[in-house]
Amino acid sequence: MQPLMRIGLIAVTMCTLAWPSNFADEKLHQNQANQFGRSDDPRISGFETSLTTLAERTKRGAKHWSISDRMAAYGVPGASIAILEAGQIIWSQGYGVRSANSETTTDSQTVFSVGSVSKLVNAALVLRLVQEGVLDLDKDVNAYLKTWNIPDSKYTQTSKVTLRTLLSHTSGFNQHGFRDFEPGEDLPTLLQTLNGEPPAKHGPIELLFEPGSQMKYSGGGITVSQLIVEEVTGLSYAEAAQRYVFEPLGMTRSTFINPLPPNYGNIAKAHDKKGTPRALPRGYEAMPEAAASGLWTCADDMGLFIQAMLGNTAFLSDDLHTEMLTRQFKSWHGLGPRLNGSNEGRVFHHGGSNNSYQAWVEGHPATGNGIVILTNGQDGRQFAYEVRIAVERAFGWQIRFPDDYDEPDF
Repeated sequence: MQPLMRIGLIAVTMCTLAWPSNFADEKLHQNQANQFGRSDDPRISGFETSLTTLAERTKRGAKHWSISDRMAAYGVPGASIAILEAGQIIWSQGYGVRSANSETTTDSQTVFSVGSVSKLVNAALVLRLVQEGVLDLDKDVNAYLKTWNIPDSKYTQTSKVTLRTLLSHTSGFNQHGFRDFEPGEDLPTLLQTLNGEPPAKHGPIELLFEPGSQMKYSGGGITVSQLIVEEVTGLSYAEAAQRYVFEPLGMTRSTFINPLPPNYGNIAKAHDKKGTPRALPRGYEAMPEAAASGLWTCADDMGLFIQAMLGNTAFLSDDLHTEMLTRQFKSWHGLGPRLNGSNEGRVFHHGGSNNSYQAWVEGHPATGNGIVILTNGQDGRQFAYEVRIAVERAFGWQIRFPDDYDEPDF
């Protein structure tokens, strides 16, 4: 694989799902060795055995554990990790099993649900359409909407909802996140989701304040951008992501199709905080609000995507790449990612949390370092913290943690 840019990255992954030609052939993915890297690199063995709790991160003599130790402690049956450095993936590896009910191991091509990390891919998709002249970041989005629109109200008298405000969570829309759907439950259409109509599990998506006046994280606003993508391209959202993001970046295992068909192959199954399988009999939930939380992907694919976010100019122009990683007015987000720090300490990041999966991605533009962590356990967030600590120690990278982040003063 040719590197897409100069970066370094670590990814604990869920493999991206685009329909592989032989997706039903499980044997192609079982017991796959690490896709990239050399197991004799001492930093890898150091990384795999130096996990520490967040509370003890800075303590002298803190106890160290292995990846398998901490997966067991947090009830995380499976995870996938990739490490990139100087523009190349130097390590990608699955750990544990896809399901606690089987001994089928995970690998760097195993797909996971990544929750709100989906919003980064959505932002990239929108920006690709901006780059092609199909969309404008600062135009009233009602100009693009045909089957649903934003009604005039006291909030839209002086400012309109734009793609810039949607991607930076300053649009004024409600609905922080969405509930997952269990096997057998009817899934809402996109319009039912926006209108808050059954079988959607929430109320209507509507404005709470003047666009651009403040920030409120809104999966509802991201869902509006999903409809815009479909209306201007004439494609389903999954098809548009495949054409404008997955294919250009070579992300062959990524998809927004929900529910994910069981014969997609090499799927990390869902587990609760104790590591007990859930969402049976299929073994995983569905997330029909695709742009906000519906991405299925793997470590190798997310490594390619983080490379693009770190500056693959073949994917986005310099101007749009800069826009994506620039904190927007009244927001701690850029166009998609959350941003913290400045200069050498600048970092972009996003977490993902569905019912049974936890994911984390981050990138450090000044150094080219980055991390992606994908797990199939409800308590995977704490495990991800410890993975990041291990990366910091083994590779000598400066990792920022929640208490270290500088928040904007609005």
